[in-house]
Amino acid sequence: MQSVLISGAGIAGSALAHLLRRRGFSPTVVERAPCLRPGGQAIDVRGGALDVVDRIGVLERARELRTRIRGMSVLDADGREIGRSTEYALSSGRLDGDDIEVLREDLARLLYDRAREDGDVEYVFGDGVTALTVSADGIRADFTHAPSRRFDLVVGADGLHSTVRRLVFGPEEEFARHLGSYLSVFSADNFLDLDNWQVWMRDGEAGFGIMPVRDNRELRVAFGFESAPLNGDADLKSLIVERLAALRWEGPRLAKAAEEAPDFYCDAMAQIRMDHWSRGRTVLLGDAGYCPSPLSGQGTSLALVGAYVLADALAGAAGDHGAAFAAYETRMRPFVAANQALATENPGGPASEESLTRAKNAIALDG
Repeated sequence: MQSVLISGAGIAGSALAHLLRRRGFSPTVVERAPCLRPGGQAIDVRGGALDVVDRIGVLERARELRTRIRGMSVLDADGREIGRSTEYALSSGRLDGDDIEVLREDLARLLYDRAREDGDVEYVFGDGVTALTVSADGIRADFTHAPSRRFDLVVGADGLHSTVRRLVFGPEEEFARHLGSYLSVFSADNFLDLDNWQVWMRDGEAGFGIMPVRDNRELRVAFGFESAPLNGDADLKSLIVERLAALRWEGPRLAKAAEEAPDFYCDAMAQIRMDHWSRGRTVLLGDAGYCPSPLSGQGTSLALVGAYVLADALAGAAGDHGAAFAAYETRMRPFVAANQALATENPGGPASEESLTRAKNAIALDG
């Protein structure tokens, strides 16, 4: 039974852990956070990713947890409605389709619970990989806290700022492509009294989308602004609070909510572009290898489909991880390219419905 270390207990990591265990592997998942990471925006599960969620066995529950948005309003900088739709929402696309919009933390929890049901998937929270050393019979992983351990394979499913990618392939700046903006996401009480209805506003080079969640008890606020890459020491939270406070509509309340949010998140909108996703006994999955950025709306779908394709390739390679990694890349690269292109097709706005339909269905799981 091959042992596999998976760095990252997010959607990609937990999906892969379950799929590998079902195929006879012994997965261990290590996560720097002390528990599953809370918060995050509503994410979309589309096309082939819906099939993956179904095959994992959590599709019915995911549908129960999906958001219930009825429509959206577009506001001007003073909060006046200048457009509305009950057929389409900027966060999810058409409201009458089969795609699912669900909170990131809810889907991560479903996949984690499914992996833990397998019994033999080990999770280690509050720790992380610090070094990887390849030997003739495996790869030794050193950790911040736990003793070193040997594994047959290592998977970096640890996001845009992947530690595994840095250790094995080199510094992030060699692979990251900044897309000219930053995005923050945080939760707040529903002080706008929104009832399953989104509001979107743009004010100069900044703008936000606000949607109610948890039966309208909470809001998820996604605030973005255009910017060249900022210094790594920049205090992004202070910068977001300052920019929110300057908005003409609801600025002070949004700024206060961001300052007090326990799940505040902010990062650059960037893509990861690499010539190869594997080296030796290590392979990258999801955002670590091919982040499309939230601007594409397809990061979750790439992570889920990537987990399925990688597990399938490893199971069919009879222990030849080199052949498995090559097969994984061959199948995934056209799908990744189509979905990364969505983020740059229409700068400042969503990709066309035709492009999204084509991209989300650009792979067949049994192909």
